[in-house]
Amino acid sequence: MLLKRLISPFLLLFCIGKAVADNAIENSGTILNEKKSAWQFEAGISAGRPTPIMINLGASRENVVFRIMGGGWHLDPDEFWIGYRGSVAWKFFYKLPFSIDLGLGGGYAFAKAPNQVFKALNRANHKRFVRSYNYKESLDISAEIRANIYGVFTHIGIPIYYFMKHNEPNVFWQVGYAYSF
Repeated sequence: MLLKRLISPFLLLFCIGKAVADNAIENSGTILNEKKSAWQFEAGISAGRPTPIMINLGASRENVVFRIMGGGWHLDPDEFWIGYRGSVAWKFFYKLPFSIDLGLGGGYAFAKAPNQVFKALNRANHKRFVRSYNYKESLDISAEIRANIYGVFTHIGIPIYYFMKHNEPNVFWQVGYAYSF
């Protein structure tokens, strides 16, 4: 399983990152003298799957991160998409300009688009034999990983359990930028 294959490399990265961060703190007086707020916030935008465009908001306190993402678009009565996701994660290397987050998330996504072939079939038969649109829907809990360097991030989620599914994706992913303050 993909999740089992990811655990050992990230355990190795965690150990290396912990050693690098501890060494940097010991050797640099400026890092020790910096006073940072205990809370960090982030805001950004991303593109990916299942929701094409999402706005990202997050709050973290040291290693614990809470995030919400959402987006939607309405084009026609039979063409729209909407999605929401939330996650709780543990942030590795939070004192460095790059970080890796491992956590659990959940979300809902729905997309509906017209199907011209099905519409033509219904028109030809003067009856509705099939739905004139395609749709995708998922409500899930997923294991998530996020890699971030100077605000640019990639976010991958592997569904663990589906509460609701119809033509659902096997992997959720987002690529974007989040500004931390």
